[in-house]
Amino acid sequence: MAAKYKEICGDYKCRAKVFTQMPADFESKIGSPDLVVLFTNTCSHKMAHTVDRRAEKQNFHVAKIHNASANALKSVLEQFCVSS
Repeated sequence: MAAKYKEICGDYKCRAKVFTQMPADFESKIGSPDLVVLFTNTCSHKMAHTVDRRAEKQNFHVAKIHNASANALKSVLEQFCVSS
């Protein structure tokens, strides 16, 4: 599914980093994005908390959606990005 997420983001002219698990240095790997999409049914509470804390410091958008489907991702990207 991670490859599909990257493909969908590419269709919307967005670069994507996909994390299926929280790496040890997750906070530094987030970087400084314009948008983070959190699939709340698949990420850990610690991962979500780390993203929220980082978003507060760096002032970027966090879209939280429960469903980790391709259509759910597309609906978020339609609000924030330009499709090709």
